[in-house]
Amino acid sequence: MTTEPRVLRPDDWDVWYATLERAFGGLAEAPEERELWRALTETERSLGVWEDGRCVGTAGAFSFRMTVPGGAAVPAAGVTMVSVAATHRRRGVLTSLMRRQLDDVRALGEPLAVLTASEPAIYGRFGYGIGTYQLGATVDTSRVTLPRLPDEDGLRLRFAEPAEVRVECEALYARVVPERPGMIARGPGWERLPLLDPEGGRGGGSPLQCVLAERDGVPVGYARYHNKPSWEAQGPNGVVTLRDLEAVEPAAYAALWRFLFDLDLTSTVVVRNRPVDDAWQYLVSDVRRSLLTSRDSLHVRLVDVGAALAARTYRTPVDVVFDVVDAFCPWNTGRWRLSGDAEGAVCARTEDPADLRLSVRELGAAYLGGTGLGALAAAGRVTEVRAGALARATTAFGSDLAPWLPHGF
Repeated sequence: MTTEPRVLRPDDWDVWYATLERAFGGLAEAPEERELWRALTETERSLGVWEDGRCVGTAGAFSFRMTVPGGAAVPAAGVTMVSVAATHRRRGVLTSLMRRQLDDVRALGEPLAVLTASEPAIYGRFGYGIGTYQLGATVDTSRVTLPRLPDEDGLRLRFAEPAEVRVECEALYARVVPERPGMIARGPGWERLPLLDPEGGRGGGSPLQCVLAERDGVPVGYARYHNKPSWEAQGPNGVVTLRDLEAVEPAAYAALWRFLFDLDLTSTVVVRNRPVDDAWQYLVSDVRRSLLTSRDSLHVRLVDVGAALAARTYRTPVDVVFDVVDAFCPWNTGRWRLSGDAEGAVCARTEDPADLRLSVRELGAAYLGGTGLGALAAAGRVTEVRAGALARATTAFGSDLAPWLPHGF
């Protein structure tokens, strides 16, 4: 067989996507889910490997703009729909797809590639580092409470059909995107994703519900969730599963969380994907009964080291020479001088001696400010060549808010 990928033709989409579904267990998606992903697929950025007319490998990319420290929206390839048929593993199919894809991303001038990994062990060898984590929780709301904030006076909460307030919710989402690294601006069509609600994805809960927070008639926050009623001998024991929540003021944020905690006939709130520094943790009466968990989320790959490092800002002034190793994209290998501060940065090749030595994978992990270069050095993945450079770079690369990817792709 040949492992040379080719660009997807629109009329091949069904076969291509069926290959992906089989690789992820063989269960067919709900029609509305499948239709949405078909509409969002950028066929010109989608690749397949074919043998005797059969698709045996898939990979795609979305054209995103992602917030980086400093608030800039930087072009990023959202790598997606990656699979290899079980009959064709360990034949170089995945490597050929990653090779072609990163070459294409570079040719398009996108400095970053990002993905969420079904198996985190796969992508490190292609230069991806874990750039964000997500917070989960299972809160015992029969024993955990939230305080009322003084500024909640004047707020009104009301139920709304999710589709009927889509425009208002998307406007609120767009307002918060520039504030947190890792968030992705939702282009045309992507506003449908938060409303996708196949019955099989509800975990036995209700259809998607929405509550809107308004101040003086102006939306300032929203929460979307599922409610799963349950009764035991002792009484009602329902579960609220949060889908997403955004607010543009602390009072609305607190009021929405307390609404979820106080829903009648429920005793548990399940949270699956929130920022690791989400403020509700610091409002609850008992964080231990909130059973916090953490897992990897967005994996980040610097496709163009110079352009990527120059695209973000830095918390403190930094002037550091990185000696970068990038075996898969050798155009990044070598020494790069980064000079920048909170106003901007430049990064260019240099012959100056190195201050820090690391691979492009570590740069990806640290890029959004959620993983410290110092922590990576403690793990033996960054080497300090010039004394003091590590501490200064670690501080400079930090972010005031933890990076976060609010939804998959």
